[in-house]
Amino acid sequence: MKSRPGTAAKNRLVKRPSLYFAVRIAIGGVWFVNGLVCKVLGWVPRHGEIVSKILGEEWARPLTIAIGLGEGCLAVWIWSGFRSRVSALLQISLVFTMNIIEFLRAQDMLLWGPLNSLYALAFVLLVAWHEFWLKPRRPRNS
Repeated sequence: MKSRPGTAAKNRLVKRPSLYFAVRIAIGGVWFVNGLVCKVLGWVPRHGEIVSKILGEEWARPLTIAIGLGEGCLAVWIWSGFRSRVSALLQISLVFTMNIIEFLRAQDMLLWGPLNSLYALAFVLLVAWHEFWLKPRRPRNS
């Protein structure tokens, strides 16, 4: 029996759902740790200091907590898998926006200085790869 065209490509997708799930958990973990652990719990004071430098001393702590809670909510959204394409586009936008602002206003406070942008780009590429290439797609009915 002759196999249909594209069958080999479909067979390669068999293990992708578990990899997709593992990467989704990891990406959500990045947002969870940076948001709730580093910002809300204050385990990494540098995060609050960066917010202070960019947005001002007076509101730094409440804004750092708000940003951290937002990142925590984003982690839960990522883990849920709901509207994952919208989530991925939002993540990419947020990472680019945050890194441009930090690069321009608080470069001296970043963990890796100007190289921070490379790590941000790597994370953005991971998010894009995860959603737009790795994500298992439902087969189309022929």
